[in-house]
This record gives sequence, structure tokens and C-alpha cells, in this order.
Amino acid sequence: MVPGHEIVGKVARVGAEVKKWKAGDTVGVGCFVDSCRQCESCRAGEEQYCDNTPSFTYNGFERDGKTPTQGGYSTQITVNEDYILRIPDGLPLTGAAPLLCAGITMYSPLKHFGATVGDSVAIVGLGGLGHMGVKLAKAMGMKVTVLSHSPSKRDDALRLGADDFVATKDADAFKKNAGRFDMIIDSVSAPHDFNDYLGLLKRDSTMVLVGIPDPSPVRAFSLVGRRRSLAGSCIGGIRETQEMLDFCAKHNVASDVEVIAIQKINEAYERTVKSDVRYRFVIDLATLR
Repeated sequence: MVPGHEIVGKVARVGAEVKKWKAGDTVGVGCFVDSCRQCESCRAGEEQYCDNTPSFTYNGFERDGKTPTQGGYSTQITVNEDYILRIPDGLPLTGAAPLLCAGITMYSPLKHFGATVGDSVAIVGLGGLGHMGVKLAKAMGMKVTVLSHSPSKRDDALRLGADDFVATKDADAFKKNAGRFDMIIDSVSAPHDFNDYLGLLKRDSTMVLVGIPDPSPVRAFSLVGRRRSLAGSCIGGIRETQEMLDFCAKHNVASDVEVIAIQKINEAYERTVKSDVRYRFVIDLATLR
């Protein structure tokens, strides 16, 4: 097994029964390569929530439950035609690859939970996920604020399209911004107090978790006091991911990336641990040959 689930390349060849693709097509493979296709989630086009567990692109199993999925850090990958995505013309391939995880992870909750033009949306964290949240929400016509514990990220947040930046380390940050936002998307996986951020929501608004932090206690009054909601969201299905790619092509949205050779992957990992990446490493797999 090797990792890798944000994969872009050209179709090299197709099986005799393939109808959707032909050699030479520019395509992508995201976080899963199959699902049961029979459960309510799969029938609804929400394969990421497959009741029988999707076949994740790496560290998972094919539908036989025995054959391990091999991942995308490789010179080639074979995938069922129904789980391939079309990369639209105009999207740079390097900037398109992270859309297949980071992009759809931020796009799906914005759409599902009803953020709309003019809404005030906060993105917690400005990393690989958060920077895509800024770009997508801004392209959808929302007023975007980045909430970050790192004041040094202010300039980048504004460059990426944010209308405002709040340094959450400031003593009065949560008091000054109480009840301000229509939606918060929380992309942080480090431990933090959800109650502080819930207090930033307007009445009847939602905070959506897309990061995976350690458990954090939630006080009931953080929710019931203004009928707020705390929700979660995980990537997106094939249909919605294609919708997101088409949206990104139309609005010139791509991930900020640094392209590396496969031989630099250990160095890149160490830099990632130190938060020294703006904002996604992309591996040129031609360097494997």
C-alpha cells in the first residue's frame, strides 16, 4: 500500500466495456474508488457515506473485502469508470489535484448547509483545507472572514480573497465578534474549544466541522441559547465533486501548491508537520520513473 488520494492524469487505456472515458482524457481520482452502490447513500449520490463503507483510495479494500487499495503515489492506477472525475479545461493540473479532497471537503458543507450570496461565513484555520474554503466561499459571493490563532497569516488570508481576518489569540476576539456569522466552517484538527466559536454564530446558524480534532465538550447553552447547530461534513460524492470541479473551472479557483519530486517526500512531510507549506504539496509522479 502507498498513500495518495488526490490524483490527476491522463487516461492511458480503457477496458472493452468502458463507455464514459477514452484514452487521452484528463481525469482525476479522489478519496474513494468504489462503494456498494446499493445502500440509500449510494443511491442518493452520496457515496462518501456508503452504509457499507466506501473503498477508500488507499488503506482500504476493494468490494471483495480482501484486495487492498493501493493509493495514488504511483505511475498508474486502475479505477472503475463510475468513480473517475473529469478535469475541466482551464484548470491547472497541479492546482486541480487537491480539489479532489481539500476542495470538495470545503465545497460540500457550503452547499449542503445553505450558505448563499451575501452571507457572512467564517473559516477556522488557514491551511490546506481552510485556504480552499476562503477561495470557494468568496467565489460563491459570500463575505469571508478567516479565524486563525496565527496573526502571521493575515496577509495570506487577504491575498486569497478574505474580506477580514480575526486573530483568535487576541484577548477580546470572541467578545468583539459574538453573534456575527451566518456559518462557520471549522477546518482545524488541533484541540480547541468549540464553545468559543459557537458564540460567534448568529441565531439559527450552523458551525460545521471538517477537521478531526480530539473530543471537545460542548455546553448545551452554546447551542440552545440561540438555536445554533453543530454539524459535521466529510468530502463529497462523485456527482457533487464533479459539480465542484466545474465550478472551480468557471471561477478560476485552484489550490495553492508547491510541486515536489517524489524523492523530496520525507522533507515535505517534515515541513507539513511544522506548518511550513502554502498550502498543498503536489508530487510530480513522473519523478518515480
